[in-house]
Order: sequence, then structure tokens, then C-alpha cells
Amino acid sequence: MSNPKKKVIVADKISSVGVAWLKQQPGIEIVEAQGCSAERLLELVGDASAILVRSETKITRAILEAAPCLVAVGRAGVGVDNIDVEAATERGVIVMNTPSGNTIATAELTFTHLLCCARPVPAAAATMRAGKWDRKNFSGTELFGKTLGILGLGRIGTEVAKRALAFGMKVLAYDPYLTEDRAQSLGIQTASRDDVFTNADYITVHMPLTEQTANMVDGAAIARMKRGVHLVNVARGGLIDERALAEALQSGQVASAGFDVFTQEPLPADSPLRAIPNLTLTPHLGASTSEAQESVGIEVAQAVAQVLAGGPCVNAVNMPSVDQRSLQQLRPFLHLAEKLGTLVQQLTTGAVKKLRITYWGNLAEFDTTPVSRAVQRGYLRRISGHVNDVNAPHFIKRLGIEVNVTQSNEQADYKDLIEVEAVGQDGSRHGLTGTIIGTSHSPRIVRIGAHPIEFHPQDTLLISENLDRPGIVGDVGTILGSAGINIANMSLSKALDAADSALAVYQLSGTPDALTLEKIKKNPALLNVLILEA
Repeated sequence: MSNPKKKVIVADKISSVGVAWLKQQPGIEIVEAQGCSAERLLELVGDASAILVRSETKITRAILEAAPCLVAVGRAGVGVDNIDVEAATERGVIVMNTPSGNTIATAELTFTHLLCCARPVPAAAATMRAGKWDRKNFSGTELFGKTLGILGLGRIGTEVAKRALAFGMKVLAYDPYLTEDRAQSLGIQTASRDDVFTNADYITVHMPLTEQTANMVDGAAIARMKRGVHLVNVARGGLIDERALAEALQSGQVASAGFDVFTQEPLPADSPLRAIPNLTLTPHLGASTSEAQESVGIEVAQAVAQVLAGGPCVNAVNMPSVDQRSLQQLRPFLHLAEKLGTLVQQLTTGAVKKLRITYWGNLAEFDTTPVSRAVQRGYLRRISGHVNDVNAPHFIKRLGIEVNVTQSNEQADYKDLIEVEAVGQDGSRHGLTGTIIGTSHSPRIVRIGAHPIEFHPQDTLLISENLDRPGIVGDVGTILGSAGINIANMSLSKALDAADSALAVYQLSGTPDALTLEKIKKNPALLNVLILEA
């Protein structure tokens, strides 16, 4: 029987090229529902695997709860304000955007606004349409030789900087992640935010809207700027305080400004911003070019198709996206990490307050976030419902468990190691260490607590801690054999810090029942017996 096709709902108008590409992909069924009501979307999402939107459709908690099969929501654009990301994360739904598709379009619109600040073309054009010839009132300034301050040097900020340099401007850039080497390679200067405020003739913002960046350009910041500064916002509404901007435009502290985005969109008809003559307004046109719309349409279609086919996700806003080189190195460890999490959870008996994950060897050179998420997913596998890499951290946090990740450069017995330790509320510790072996990248557990040991984590495992006495393995094997359970593999170890303690791990062909376990536990030399399902 062939697998049913995965349903993808196109809820907003995205590029027809992107939709056509999706239709050609095997195993995908497209439902075009552009412009449908929220009620209609609720009816459609019951068996949907993915939803594609732009900015019009709201993906609310109610819609997400009505879509039990949903894997991903793809946004053909950058902002995800119309998607309840928190609810999606809780339900394990990947939210992806397309940050690169509209880069050039947004950078060019930014520069259009900069030019309109320097030369009042929109106002002059309006008087021409009114039959006037008013040259003296529309004198401007040149961009050449002026200083442009850029707040946020990501993709779009970088493209704006390149264009500013071509106009002969000096560029100051504030970005907490911008290195001196990167700045020098672009021919610009790094600066503090206050340096940008006090030294720039023109300032443009290119940061996401967060609690930290909301109203980052407020009245106090504007007061520190040069009198006659020019401000541009083509990023997100709310980065520049609109009330403070209006007052500064009217007082002359800000000579002119250009806005494409607003705190409330659509901008209300009675907004006081509409009446300010030295403010150029556009209705969120940043990505509104045919090239950008085609690019983001194809980008979101390919990203969603890749995830639905079981491939890696790109541009996810609620889970880590890893470059292909890193993913190739980390992928063999994901299965091991999940096994470690699952086994550690079964080793613990009481409430856990902390999960410690430590990496040794080459692993310490990479961003191991996907591996850490695999550990958390494995820890939750037997105790929570639908858990994946998206919502695992959410569920771990809800359990009150703190996750600590350490990357160690200390010498280890193996090339790469992952240790997972659960710390109980009572201070108890239960830990496992694992690695991968051979060209097949076979996972191996190489330590349980203080016991060096090696075994393959699969099937049913019986772990016994016992006094180091002869005959125990034979007794355990006899009891299991009487119950019809075969020992497929066995590993033995003595603790490094306890001369009279030994550990045995039996890989079994089946799970012993309670009566069989009771018979095993009657041996007085056995200190502890656990059954783990790998």
C-alpha cells in the first residue's frame, strides 16, 4: 500500500512558481485556499501536514490545536508576527521563514527612503501634480561624504552598507555580533549604539523586534542625535518610537524620515504620522518586488518539502538551524544522544532537577544544540506524548528541569564522547557516557556512573549491580533461560572507585516478567537490578 500524500495548504497568495514547484513533488497534495476565512481554514487543517502563509493569514493557537498532523508552518517572508510561535513550539510544529529571499528588495527600498530623505522627491512630485513649479522649497542634501549609522548588520544591513559605500558615505555599524574582521572586510567601522546615535547623519534600523529592541530608538536616543538627523525604518514597526519621532520631526531635531513598517498595520487612516510633511510613508513594501516574491515563494516551498521528506529544516525560528557541514558531522551522534537521554531517564527514580550534558573531543568544536535537543527528546520519549526537537526544551522546562551544556577540551579515552547526567532533587546522580564506533557509526555506551563498560544500547537491557562474587552471572542466566529469555550479549565491569562492586549489562531477547525479576533479585549478592528499554 502506498503512503498517503501529505497535504500542504497554501493559505495566502505566494509565488505561482513556488506553488507549481510544490505540485511537482511526489507525495505532496496541494490545497490552494488563498484568502480563505479563519473558519474555513479550521475545517481544512485537520489532516494538513504544512501551511504556507504570507502576512495576511493568522495561524492562531486554535488553528494549531485543530491540526494534529501539522509538521510545519512556512512563512513566505521574514516576520512571523501572524503566527503563534509559542503555541506551535508547544505542539512540536516547526515555524520557518524566508529571510534571504527579500534581502535585495528590502535593502533597495531602504536606500530609496534614504534618497527621499536627502532629496524630497515625493513632496516635490505632489506639488507638480498640483500644477506648481516650486524649486526653492525642495532643496536637498547629498549623501556623498555623510555618515550612515546602521543598527543591525545582518543580511539586509550588509546590503545597505554596500550601497552606502558606493555613494561615498562613511558607514558606522552597531551589531553585538559584528566582529572587527568582518567590518574591515566590508570597509565599514564598528560602533556602539551611542556612537551611532551621536555621530551619524542618517540612521537606519535592521533588527528583529524583541523585548530588547522594542523602541530602541526612543525620545532619549533621538535627543542625543545630531540636530537635523534623518531616520529610516524598513525593518519592523516598533523599533523606533513613533510618538517620539513625530515630535522630533515637528521640532526639527529630525530633519526627515522614511517608514515602511508601523506599530499598527495597516496604519490607521487618522494616524498623526500621515499629516507630517517631512515623513515619507510606504505601506510595508519591503518585499514587494516580483523578484522577491518569486524568490521567497520558491524558498518556502523547498524548505517545507524538505522537512516533510524527513530532511533537515532551514530557517526555523523555533529550533536551531545547522549548516550542512556541521549537520554532516553531528548527524551520527543524534541517535546516540537520544538513546542516552532515554536510558538516563529510566535510571532515575525520583524527581530530577538538572540534566547535565557534556561533550568531549571534536564535538566540542561544533554548535551541539541539535544533539542536546536529541538528548532531551530521548529523556521525554517514555514520559510525554508527542515530543520532537521543536518542543522538547519546552516540556523539559515545564518539568522544572534545568539543562546545563558543557563542551570540554580535556583529554578523553575516546575521540568523541557525550556524557548525560541526571541530578535528582535529593542530590543523587545517574549518568551515562557514550560514543560512536566504526564507519557504521554504531552507538556505544562506554560508562555507567563509575563503571567503565561497553555495550550497544538496543532492545531490552537488564542492568545489575552486585558484590563481586563468583556464580552470579550463571544464576541470572539460569533464571532467564527458565523464563524463555535469551541473553544476546553481555558486558561486565568493576567500578574504579569500589573494589567490591561489579556491574553487568545483559542484552535480552525479551522483557522479564515481575516473577522472573523477583527470582533474580533474591540473590543476596545483587545490590540493584533494573530493566531498561533502549
